[in-house]
Amino acid sequence: MRVLITGATGMIGSELTRLCHEKGINVNYLTTSKSKISKDEKYKGFYWDPQSGEIEAGCLEGVKTIIHLAGASIAEPWSPSYKRKIVKSRTETAALLLKTLKENSHQVGNFISASAIGYYPSSLQKLYHEDFPHASDTFVGEVVTKWEAAADEFEKVGLDVAKIRIGLVLAEDGGMLTKIKKPVSINLGAPLGSGKQWQSWIHIEDLGQIFLFAIENELSGIFNAVAPNPVNNKELTKELAQQMGKKIWLPNVPSFVLKGLLGEMSEIVLSSQLVSSEKIQSLGYNFQFKNLSRALADLT
Repeated sequence: MRVLITGATGMIGSELTRLCHEKGINVNYLTTSKSKISKDEKYKGFYWDPQSGEIEAGCLEGVKTIIHLAGASIAEPWSPSYKRKIVKSRTETAALLLKTLKENSHQVGNFISASAIGYYPSSLQKLYHEDFPHASDTFVGEVVTKWEAAADEFEKVGLDVAKIRIGLVLAEDGGMLTKIKKPVSINLGAPLGSGKQWQSWIHIEDLGQIFLFAIENELSGIFNAVAPNPVNNKELTKELAQQMGKKIWLPNVPSFVLKGLLGEMSEIVLSSQLVSSEKIQSLGYNFQFKNLSRALADLT
């Protein structure tokens, strides 16, 4: 079996590639850097330039499933130009893949796209399932709406489409945990805002395994990729400090301070999404890391 992965050299893509190789699944990947192209049979690189619409058509050879992970980080300052980049890096890349499928013979049957739980409006009480009908009216909600709409276009060419709404990713290197660990490591960690906002997290290994589960089971539809036991921001900060042998002694960082420092981008750390993992579990996925303490112990 062979899959095509965009964003294969990123944090999630690297983990998924590792898991695919463990399962004997060969990987084609797209890169904008010609120096990163490998032609190993198990890991073949192909050049693409989404801005100019250039892509090596050979990337589809033997491919059964496309996994679309490419997208500019949302953890960079949100200037108007960078906000456009965040959207285009997800939608225009998907459009180029769709165009390539239309113009070339292929055996692709499934399209799996990353997405985000930022789709759901901020709430301290509501438990969100995949069938919630209305996206958040924030910038992240707008991004996810356009991201998923770009994925849905692949249904028009006969592909099954799965959208994986990813929560707060916990990983040893990269992701949100790296940023949270820095102040905690020097005893300057503190809950953000009220500290009551829900953080629906997932260990990087479980996230990679969910994408692999979607590949192997040819899933279609929307799936939340979050661990079964979300925590609030205060609990996350306290547990991380405990695992690192540090103390939390500072008061909460007020919301107005975060808004002053981060502007609109503060929604990333202040929004609250309590998200259910029931759907993916009902299909047979069994989480390796169900509780935050075990996940952080593994990563710290």
